[in-house]
Amino acid sequence: MANFLRLLVGLALLPLCWGFTRALFDAIVAAAGAEGLASAETLSLLGGIAAFAFAWMALSHPVKMYVLGHELTHALWGLLFGARPSDVRVSETGGSVKLTKSNLLITLAPYFFPFYTFVVIVVALVTYAFLRPLPYLPLWMFLIGFTWSFHVLFTLETLGQRQPDVKLYGRIFSWTFIFLVNVAIVLVWLASMTPLTFAQLCGIIVSRSIAAYMGVGLFFWKSVLWVYRRVS
Repeated sequence: MANFLRLLVGLALLPLCWGFTRALFDAIVAAAGAEGLASAETLSLLGGIAAFAFAWMALSHPVKMYVLGHELTHALWGLLFGARPSDVRVSETGGSVKLTKSNLLITLAPYFFPFYTFVVIVVALVTYAFLRPLPYLPLWMFLIGFTWSFHVLFTLETLGQRQPDVKLYGRIFSWTFIFLVNVAIVLVWLASMTPLTFAQLCGIIVSRSIAAYMGVGLFFWKSVLWVYRRVS
């Protein structure tokens, strides 16, 4: 019964995924229009994203490093929710970590939480505590882009395989949830790092989400009318 309910929720979230996708494009256009994407820092971030994407295509994939980050993410989110992690195991073919409790966020965290990007940000914040302004900011942005690209590409590859984490909560629900959180992180970053304000961002998200659900509602209404006319 729980799996069926999660399936229904996942299906109900599909229009929201479309709304978030359109909101992402709108947010990028709004930020670019305000010349927020032309700074050295943002170009460095985009360079980092492109650099790892090129390495992904040209070189062998650092699978063991991804597995390590994957299991440490489970452990980190477990700690946040009061679980005790132990026995972390990592290999080229997979990994595992024992936790005293689990939930949706702990289970799916590796697919929406960019662990190595988090590490870079923490190191940058520690550095900033001692050195102000933060030195070599374009370099930090490059590392953030590089590690975020690492997260996205490995997540896409991993979700294409049979993952027990995803299967536990149902593929449709897990995929929609993971997609929404990943896009939400990018949207928050845009509002934090460009002239795009959070008020503008919220307006974009709400309008696009409402439009997506209205579009679905209109489609079903037209479908019902079409069927009614056919059978009457």
